[in-house]
Amino acid sequence: MLGWFRALMPKEHRFFALFTRHAQVTLAGAEALRDLLKGGDNVSQYCREITKRENEADEITREVLTALRRSFITPLDRGDIKDLITSMDDAIDQMNQTAKLIALFELRSFEPPMQEMGEIIVRAATLIVAAVPLLGSLAKESGQLDGMTEEIIRLEEHADQLHDQGRKHLFQTQKDAIAFVIGTEVYDHLESVMDRFEDVANEISAIVIENV
Repeated sequence: MLGWFRALMPKEHRFFALFTRHAQVTLAGAEALRDLLKGGDNVSQYCREITKRENEADEITREVLTALRRSFITPLDRGDIKDLITSMDDAIDQMNQTAKLIALFELRSFEPPMQEMGEIIVRAATLIVAAVPLLGSLAKESGQLDGMTEEIIRLEEHADQLHDQGRKHLFQTQKDAIAFVIGTEVYDHLESVMDRFEDVANEISAIVIENV
């Protein structure tokens, strides 16, 4: 009886629009991080841009959580909505932590593997932008969503390889102990960004499994 009642009640579908807005803001932050890692005189500008985008993402996250509290019927399980937006927000939060580290130590040049990790982060963010609107049509788009989440996981594995290669190269070539420590911190932060994107992919996969 309750199932029929829930099926007939109108559902709050703006969550998908909010997911999409958050993903787009996160992509803008990822693009700023990629450009930051090119180095040069604009690093500080890109750090500020990432912080701005992180603040925007926080506002959208609050909007999602407020809508969740006020909605009687939701298009996805309430726990899934909360876990998804939280994992998405963690990704851009980690980008901001990376930017803060770079600003703190006034870094202006970055190793090629760091720059490649920046490109991978943009690719992952682009996939999230494409994936989250499809959650509104799970039965139809489950196969495409599976392919996107698998690609994000492959990107995360590639980022792990670059992280390890980069740290090893620093160990072999960097004679300044402080520069070595800072460099490894940057690699660790970039890897953490991709770990958070993998978390988003896992949340999307779980939603697909539960609803298809």
